[in-house]
Amino acid sequence: MMIKKHIPNALTSLNLLCGMLGIYFVLDGKINEGAYFIFIAAFFDFLDGFVARILKVHSEIGKELDSLADLVTFGVLPSFILFKMIEANSELDYLPFMALIVGIFSAIRLAKFNVDTRQADRFIGVPTPANALLISTLPFTQERFPEINAALQNPYFLVCVAFAMSFLLVSELPLIALKFKNFRFSDNIYRFLVLIIGVICLIAFGLGGIPFVILSYILLSVAEGLMTKKIESK
Repeated sequence: MMIKKHIPNALTSLNLLCGMLGIYFVLDGKINEGAYFIFIAAFFDFLDGFVARILKVHSEIGKELDSLADLVTFGVLPSFILFKMIEANSELDYLPFMALIVGIFSAIRLAKFNVDTRQADRFIGVPTPANALLISTLPFTQERFPEINAALQNPYFLVCVAFAMSFLLVSELPLIALKFKNFRFSDNIYRFLVLIIGVICLIAFGLGGIPFVILSYILLSVAEGLMTKKIESK
């Protein structure tokens, strides 16, 4: 019984380990290798919650540990990915440090999530894993689409990405949660669109398509919110 209780926390610890290993590789100049640890960590982040529900071993310590692990993996690690990308393309010593705002706002986002009871059925603000996936795959997008190299090698554009995503992390923007109460298309049209676009982008562009998936997810969430308000106002 005691071993079963600690299985989800062990999985969360593997998430944290991935974050630390990813930071090591990124600071060593191996950005792509560091980014891979975000994908592995996302798997453990899903698995710890899934296992906790299956084993019925929820705990307050597990909840806090999950947030701390997510901060390192989905907050600090993507901050340093942007840091190194900006550093490689800027002659200004201070400019790369602007990327660290992502880690700060990720901490605020995670703290808000822990106390915000409105986020049971949908997210308020961009989730930290989604933000981390978008940032960590920018180097892959750069490799897949050479025509946008000018933008992704522009340090000021990357700083704008850092500030824009930091704002979206803590914004009051309702976002789709991929939780299906039923599978009727009419009730889940935007969820299905997110999944369809995601599959198409991954098949067509590989990891370089993930930023487009995240951006589509945000835009579809905005569209769903506007449509819901329009229906409710009638």
